[in-house]
Amino acid sequence: MTDIVLVHGAWHGAWCWRRVLPLLWAAGHNVVPVTLSGLGERAHQLSPSITLATHVEDVVTAVRAEECRGAVLVGHSYGGMVVTGAADRLGEAVGRLVYVDGVVPTPGECWSTPNPPEVRAERRAVIRETGVIPPPPASAFGLTGADAAWVERRQTPQPGGVYDEPLPFDGGRWAARPRTYVDCSVPALASIEPSRERARTQPGWEVVQLTTGHDPMVSAPEELAAVLLDVAAR
Repeated sequence: MTDIVLVHGAWHGAWCWRRVLPLLWAAGHNVVPVTLSGLGERAHQLSPSITLATHVEDVVTAVRAEECRGAVLVGHSYGGMVVTGAADRLGEAVGRLVYVDGVVPTPGECWSTPNPPEVRAERRAVIRETGVIPPPPASAFGLTGADAAWVERRQTPQPGGVYDEPLPFDGGRWAARPRTYVDCSVPALASIEPSRERARTQPGWEVVQLTTGHDPMVSAPEELAAVLLDVAAR
């Protein structure tokens, strides 16, 4: 049995893993889906005080509460920032990192760093006015029909305080961890391209390609579960 910790991306919650969970449970693994503060079923906790550090603490607390050892720590999209920060603090509680079409930061970067200047300006203006970043349509993630409707019903605004906070972590310690990147580029979400490029070109990465869009836990749950089960078996 392996501990598998699932960390969702922006605007999502632990609900997004619903189609993957039974497949991981059936293989006998202990699965810990984390909902980050202010999102999903914790949307009532939305507050200007929520930062990237808050979300890192959410994951650190969950992993320690479950007494994980050698866990597979999985981060989807923005969750790549979160799992990077959490792994830096968790030591041997974490084994392998898996970035599911995730953001791959370098030390001191913010979630906003790879965004084009016009996107940063637009988001910062919305954050100043409302304190949050509203969710995009699910079509941005390559979803259509019932899948898109399912995601759009459940998405919640992203806490604005996470956008421009730098993420400090030990780059050498991070580089020493085994890492898998799940590249979901059919269709590709443009904002993730800098991270995909890092995974393709930096040493130490295993890259797995899925022919689906940015939310594979919704659009290709069996394929994503197969990747996670393969990693967990090592």
